[in-house]
Parts: sequence; structure tokens; C-alpha cells
Amino acid sequence: MHRYKAQAATVLLTALAPASWGTTYVVTTRLLPPGHPLFAGLMRALPAGLLALALTRVLPRGEWWWKTAVLGVLNIGAMPLLFVAAERLPGGVAGTLGAAQPLLVAGLGLLLLHDRPTAWRLTWGVLGMLGVGLVVLGPQARLDAVGVLAGLGHTATMAGGVVLTKRWGRPPGVGPLAPAGWQLAVGGLLLLPLTLAVEGVPQRIEAGAAGGYLWLGSMGGLIAYTLWFRGIGRLPVAASAPLALLSPLVATVIGSTLGESLSLPQILGFALALTALVAAQLGPTGPRTKEDKLDEDRIDDDRRARGHRDGRRPGGRRGERARTPGAGAVPEAAGERRP
Repeated sequence: MHRYKAQAATVLLTALAPASWGTTYVVTTRLLPPGHPLFAGLMRALPAGLLALALTRVLPRGEWWWKTAVLGVLNIGAMPLLFVAAERLPGGVAGTLGAAQPLLVAGLGLLLLHDRPTAWRLTWGVLGMLGVGLVVLGPQARLDAVGVLAGLGHTATMAGGVVLTKRWGRPPGVGPLAPAGWQLAVGGLLLLPLTLAVEGVPQRIEAGAAGGYLWLGSMGGLIAYTLWFRGIGRLPVAASAPLALLSPLVATVIGSTLGESLSLPQILGFALALTALVAAQLGPTGPRTKEDKLDEDRIDDDRRARGHRDGRRPGGRRGERARTPGAGAVPEAAGERRP
């Protein structure tokens, strides 16, 4: 029961990341200066990454330099594609492209993790994508070719980042904040020269745009990616990937609060997508992979270590002191010899 409660808490915290990313569309179209997707990606990544480095004061070691570079490119460096899609497509259309991420993660997980997805989760992944499509696609949906390619490119890179993050984990003794900072810094440094060469800095950044950049870099950047990488490390990859459905659903809810009305098919699609997201967490998990077994062993070792530090038997109740060998035994009678 304790393990189920811990997993539910992990799912809820991890879900905050795609939920915050669902605000990207409205922030981009209503607050940020148009025509600067590279600068938006830079402001979302580099300041947050440098802040995380200053807080943790931990740098990669050994092979984690090149692993961080790869993950930084996949998870962060391709971020401007999301802003290109948000500018050239309606927010819902861009969100629908992101809803394909669970299916891409399932395919990559089979190749790289040898994690065969269950029919249950594959079915709900397809239904979830169909549900999002019902919500956001309509007769007036504009399909710009560049925007569609940008959205699919961002979805594919994020799927690769999810699978490799699960495969590589993180260095021993390093919390999730440090790897998030590494990747944000790498992605930001990659975007810096490209931004200056192609776009430059917007001529005018008003107060609303400054607030938008601050939101994207804090909640949508450092906090979201820290929770996301933490959740990927603790949850099965087939359970964490469907949480990406929250992004277009949150974008839809925001749109409805701004005066956009939902038709009956959209309401049914919203319910279907939300049901698919929950069902993917509650369904059968299938056979455990080697990585899942290692994660469970690590959690059990951490629990036993905390038990020893608290002075209690491993697995015992808190406050119950560990017994030394022979403690509580009946003293031998006088003159009685040991066998």
C-alpha cells in the first residue's frame, strides 16, 4: 500500500510538468513578441540552467559530460521548434501533435529499453490521441506545413529524451535538480549563438513579455524539468509518457476560460483523453524490465538505510530500536553450562 501511495504522489508531481507546458501556447501568442522563437527558447533554458548550477554547485563527471550534451540537445535544444509550432499553428493543433508522444515513446522504449508495452497502454495511447484530436481539430483548423513539421520534430526529440533519460538514469548521489540544470544550461548555450546570429534580441520587451519569459523559465523550465526528470526515473516509461496528454488538455481549458466555447464532440474528446491518461496509470504494467527491478532495489536500499540511521530494524516501525544479538535472551542459570 505504501508503494502505491508513493507512486500516486510521484505521478501527481510529474504531471505538473506537462500541465505547465500547456500554458506555453497562450503565453507565446498573447505575451511574447512575435517572430522570436529562438529567443524564447533561450530565455526559457539558459537563465534557469545557470540558476540550477549556482544552487547545486555540481558538475557532470566522466561519461556524464557527453550524456548531458545528448540529453540537453533532445530535451532542451529543440525547444524552439515548440515555439515555431505555437506561432504558426493554433494551440490545439500543436497540442495534438504533442499527443503522439506516448506512441513514439512506446516504439523507442521497445528498441532501446526492450520494454514491450502492454496492449492496454497502447490502446489507451491511441484513444488518448484521438480524444485530443476531437478536442482541438475542427473545420477551421489551420495546418501550416512548417508548423506541423516543427511540432512533430519537437515531439520526436522529447520522446527520445524521455527514453534515454530512463535508460541512463542519473549519477549516483545526484538529485534531479542538478541534471535538469545541466541540460538547461547545455540547451541554452547551444541556442545562444544561433539566436544572436539568426534573430537577435527583440527591440522591445514590455512588462507582459518579461513576465512571460519569467514564467516559462521558472515554472515551465527549471521546476517543470526537475519534476519531469525525477518522475521519469521513478515511473515506468509507459506510465510517464501518457502524462504528455495534459499539455493540450490544459491549453484547451485555458482557451475555454478566455471565451472559447466547446462543442459536444470536443467535450466527449476531452473526457476520452482524460480517461486514457488515468487508465494508462491504473492498467496492468506487464512484465518488469531490468531497469524497473534496479529502481525497486534502489528504493528498498534507501529505505533500509534510513531505517539504520533512525536506529530501528529494517522494515520495522519508526521508533522501535534495533536489537543487538542476544538482546532480550533469558540469562543462563548459575552453574548451567552451555552445550
